[in-house]
Amino acid sequence: MSTTLTKMLNIQYPIIMAPMFLVSNTKMIIAALESGITGAFPALNYRTEEELRSAIKEIKSKSSGMFGVNLIVNKSNIKLDYQLKVCLEEKVGFIITSLGSPREVIKQCKEKGILVFCDVVDVKYAKIVEELGADGVIAVDSSAGGHCGPTSKEELIPLLKKECKIPIISAGGVTSKEDVSHAISLGAEGVSVGTLFIATEESGVSQEYKDAIIEYGAKDVILTKQLSGSPITVINTPY
Repeated sequence: MSTTLTKMLNIQYPIIMAPMFLVSNTKMIIAALESGITGAFPALNYRTEEELRSAIKEIKSKSSGMFGVNLIVNKSNIKLDYQLKVCLEEKVGFIITSLGSPREVIKQCKEKGILVFCDVVDVKYAKIVEELGADGVIAVDSSAGGHCGPTSKEELIPLLKKECKIPIISAGGVTSKEDVSHAISLGAEGVSVGTLFIATEESGVSQEYKDAIIEYGAKDVILTKQLSGSPITVINTPY
């Protein structure tokens, strides 16, 4: 399945294993690269500059494929400056920005030839990051795991396709090859998939968490603002 995204990242399938806080690890990224896709991990999964640099070096020592790092670019991330510095010095393949303005990240990555994909939930923000020089947008729709957007992919992707010239990566509700094909038919160049990969052997979460990923479905998931202030998907439990 050849798309603009597969050509940009030199991958066989147009899939990014999404960065997941406290879940993504080096084993998962290496397995993704070996499987013909790519992946990214949150820089915040590594608490120090040395740990972040070591993780990047470990992946590079075991694969030549392009992989990415997710940076939170708002003021809540007091570690951003050194995280970006490490990514630039170690020359990661791409950066995914979330929850803030990517202006400075895009500027510095352009100088090093590092791609930048920006999370967006609407056309307004997508056009802003395109003007800033982003290489693509990750369209976070209403079916995304974790923090999600307000709009369905069926509405969001065609809108972005109409208004933006840079590639669109669909994020949310992808569980099968048919879902990948559907997103591409709407105008996306690839997909970002997170939840499914929580249940992999390489994932370091508890077996109970992995079992829950398999046992529960969309009907069991609700939105709450009680965790972070922004709508986030969680399994509906009595708690």
